[in-house]
Amino acid sequence: MTIAETSRDEVIERARRYVTGGEFAAELAPRVAIPSESPREDSGPDQLRYLDALRPGLEAMGFSVRVLDNPVLPRLPALFAARIEDEALPTVLTYGHGDVLWGMGGDWRDGRDPWVLDDTGERLYGRGTVDNKGQHTINLAALRCVLEARGRLGFNIKLLIEMGEESGSPGLDEMAQANRDLLAADVLIASDGPRTATHTPTVFLGARGGMGFHLVADEREGAYHSGNWGGLLVNPGIRLAHALATITDAKGRLAIREWTPGAIPANVRAALADIVLEKDASDPAIDPEWGEPGLSGPEQVFGWCNFEVLAYTCGRPEAPVNAVPGSARATCQLRYVVGVDRERILPALREHLDAHGFRDIRIEPMKRGFFKATRTDPDNDWVRLVVGSIEQTTAKAPALLPNLGGSLPNEVFAETLGMPTVWVPHSHRACGQHAPDEHMLLSIAEEAAAMMAGIFYDIGTR
Repeated sequence: MTIAETSRDEVIERARRYVTGGEFAAELAPRVAIPSESPREDSGPDQLRYLDALRPGLEAMGFSVRVLDNPVLPRLPALFAARIEDEALPTVLTYGHGDVLWGMGGDWRDGRDPWVLDDTGERLYGRGTVDNKGQHTINLAALRCVLEARGRLGFNIKLLIEMGEESGSPGLDEMAQANRDLLAADVLIASDGPRTATHTPTVFLGARGGMGFHLVADEREGAYHSGNWGGLLVNPGIRLAHALATITDAKGRLAIREWTPGAIPANVRAALADIVLEKDASDPAIDPEWGEPGLSGPEQVFGWCNFEVLAYTCGRPEAPVNAVPGSARATCQLRYVVGVDRERILPALREHLDAHGFRDIRIEPMKRGFFKATRTDPDNDWVRLVVGSIEQTTAKAPALLPNLGGSLPNEVFAETLGMPTVWVPHSHRACGQHAPDEHMLLSIAEEAAAMMAGIFYDIGTR
């Protein structure tokens, strides 16, 4: 065994001990204790408190640290840190978010407090343990393990921690545009989201986009007695239901072909061929006939687009009366992949509805912004490096997803900052993120720390 191989093994073992020896839980507990709920309008002090808590550890690692003001929503700032060893070396940007969704105190099993880390020996419970405090805590610890073992990284590292991801990352793109030189890097390597299966290391290269909107059938003011007016007045609930029925067929296949990529690229299809979606005992049964015909489950979720009706209201559902209502409203969403023109999503819908005789159905875009679809080429050299490093560390071939099924602010890095993006998630599909009982599996945390230490070690020796 060569000296370099021995050194790599030592770094990876050091990273494993960080988790198995309890240091990870000890470091994560005070971070979970900060109730950094970004949707809460008075959360500004907690957001700053979280960023301040990161500063000492980063400065001890040789990072220069500063807080970036958010020009869109000032209570949700971001932290930027950099350790520049040599301007001639490659520069890696890593990212995380310290904000969380609602704690949902009182809804957790066994009386758990969402702001108190509960270590069962197999799981770490608490809000943010996987989304995303635990994930970026692991990555920062992996960097520290390399530094402690070698005294240097062998590359430059920049860090961006935002505090608004759970609220749609308001202001993140504006911060990136205003700080392009500050954030410039050769690649983004970060962690968020779940693996495809608990024991399968996973790499994904972007995210599906999301476009939300309302469809409204607004026929008249007020409601009219159905005994006197039924059969004479257009029922907006029926009208809207028929409009919705033109968007997909009865099995969910999209009828607006501009809402699809047309075909899944060959290298994307190849990357998805070996993906297996892990099913938890509590997961619903999958309908194999739903969606685009001829696509596998992974192709449906990661390679194609889907339309969802998220809510539908007509009249007063909480207190129905015998009257023809005046209006009906559906809240809708399109999840889409690279290959769909975002700017054509709503115009194509307008044209489709008009062509089917529904000029009266109004389209209202959602006020909240949604993320764009992005995807790094699976054949990118950085992708190959990360995948190869994970395989060397774990002796497992990682699942390579062209993009996550959900959404992330990846367009900030892929488009605004113009760099390839490689994500290595450290959670699992049944982790409870955004719900009571959110938890990190210690087995995943140990493997994740080893993988990230291996990746950072390998970047420094490439």
